[in-house]
Amino acid sequence: MAELTTVARPYAKAAFEFAREKGALAVWSDALALVAALISNDDFAGYLARPELTAAEQADAVLKAAGDKLNADVSNFIITVADNKRLDALPAISALFDAFKAEQEQSAEVVVTSAYALDAAQKQSLATTLTEKLGRKVAIEAVNVDKSLIGGVVIRSGDLVIDASVRGKLDKLAAALNS
Repeated sequence: MAELTTVARPYAKAAFEFAREKGALAVWSDALALVAALISNDDFAGYLARPELTAAEQADAVLKAAGDKLNADVSNFIITVADNKRLDALPAISALFDAFKAEQEQSAEVVVTSAYALDAAQKQSLATTLTEKLGRKVAIEAVNVDKSLIGGVVIRSGDLVIDASVRGKLDKLAAALNS
């Protein structure tokens, strides 16, 4: 995975810089997410992996599958990625692009795992608290329920993990007592 990220980073950075200059970060983000979903589909990836397909044919297949949802700039980007035989890196390119975009916009999307379902007021309160603590606008992407947490929440945003669950605290206590 680290190698794929290393390959994807320059493409993502170039796409991000281009989209930022054009004022089209949201358009590019949506387009790259669509192409990443296509590439991640096992059947479609199998089709693209056929050795008799040239890079141009692979790019053409991706562009046709995306339909009219890609503008000319994104289409040219996909052709360049295909010419360099890096279509398999598109999901990583999309993820890195979104990370660059979030950094630019000073925003963060978080996934919350809670011991119990959260109502709208609790989600809003949590988002407000995280916005203050992290210094970025926080949007809660998903809330998952995991009863094994006993109580509290685990919050994930990229590499950041905040474990405020009862199970996490018990695990820390057990580790401290065993050492």
